[in-house]
Amino acid sequence: MKTPAAFSITAVLVATLAAPMTSSVWANEPAAAPKADLAKGQAMSTNVCGACHTADGSRGLPANPILQGQHPEYLAKQLTEFKAGKRTNPIMQGMAAPLSDEDIRNVAAFYASKQAKPGFAKSKETVALGEKIYRAGIADKQVPACAGCHSPTGAGIPAQYPRIGGQHADYVSAQMQAFRDHKRTNSVPMQAIAARMNNDEIAAVSDYIAGLR
Repeated sequence: MKTPAAFSITAVLVATLAAPMTSSVWANEPAAAPKADLAKGQAMSTNVCGACHTADGSRGLPANPILQGQHPEYLAKQLTEFKAGKRTNPIMQGMAAPLSDEDIRNVAAFYASKQAKPGFAKSKETVALGEKIYRAGIADKQVPACAGCHSPTGAGIPAQYPRIGGQHADYVSAQMQAFRDHKRTNSVPMQAIAARMNNDEIAAVSDYIAGLR
């Protein structure tokens, strides 16, 4: 039979051995992601981004993207890549350069918190071609259906593919041409897809996307 002293020594040994294991388990737990501050994001949108994207990221000039309702992960990725020079645009690179990770997180979350307003296709002549490309692709050119990545409604997939439903046709068309012409290089799949499309096909699917909801 163990004496009280032996029990005491055993208890100390068990506690001593268990402590590092417990600490190790806690240390391996992922830290909680910092929460975004929507008020700060709104202030940045109003004071910095609003000149091009409007104060709330809504339907501004057709040449600039609508940011309302966009996935925050996608917005953060694009801002980070502008800042790093992986995505090139003289204006956006200059705007993104001074942003901290916190700034990017806040403004991305602010835009994502807004409900995007619906858009409309403008060309009745090309809507059938645009729908065909979006939903079925172009088989003889090995162009996959846009819906496969961006969903049938254009909602996209968070952290992977952007929401494009309702986006300005002018902006979508410009970005697809930039991918095709190697002026935008931060998406290898989009470069490969756009390289197989002509201007008429890009215009048709871009206009169709503008009316998706």
